[in-house]
Amino acid sequence: MDLYPAIDLRHGRCVRLFQGDFDQETVYGDDPVAVAKGYARAGARWVHVVDLDASRGDGSNRDLVVRVAKEAGIPVETGGGVRDGSLLDEGVQRIVLGSVAADEPDRAIELARRYPGRVAMGLDHWAGEVRTRGWEQGSGKQLHDLVARLGNDDVAAFIVTDISRDGALQGPDLDGYAALLRETAVPVIASGGVGSLDDLRQLAAIEHDGRRLAGVIVGKALYEGRFSVDEALAVLTP
Repeated sequence: MDLYPAIDLRHGRCVRLFQGDFDQETVYGDDPVAVAKGYARAGARWVHVVDLDASRGDGSNRDLVVRVAKEAGIPVETGGGVRDGSLLDEGVQRIVLGSVAADEPDRAIELARRYPGRVAMGLDHWAGEVRTRGWEQGSGKQLHDLVARLGNDDVAAFIVTDISRDGALQGPDLDGYAALLRETAVPVIASGGVGSLDDLRQLAAIEHDGRRLAGVIVGKALYEGRFSVDEALAVLTP
């Protein structure tokens, strides 16, 4: 089970939001490239980067995302305003489709077929309804319906965030992820709510027919020193 340390970008800085609320932002650093390199030195095998400005159509950190991808020293997956595969030609290993996946599923499937194994579907939901445009708009579509619609062999992963838990450090939606493992053969990456090593242990223990979660995205817990990358990796890859 892979660890994906998260770097959320807003106005060029590393930030975290509480429950996706742009008015509840905490800034954790001004040098995302240095943060990514630090995660690499600590042993992480991926970095998860989100362009919050692009996600809501309010600017872009694209150049910075590309810098992180080229300089981090480990593969980068990135989401936030992604609508095509062009970042894959600029050093990014995997793109995450959010609004496109919810609003234009046929387009999302076509991109996954064009870049097999390099396109993930980011399904961020509140009480089951997938939200788009930086989590600020409801899509009117349900998480499990979109999982059924989008799942195919070309999709790298479903990255599923329970927005109500994101940044809250109060534990992930264990039952929800267990249900997803039963519903889809596509790898599932958990995101939102991790606040302790015990949360990671519980995620790593979820299993269905020999399959487990493919990974977990962790942001605030690492920034606030709840545990280190080394400690997380020891739990996830014993």
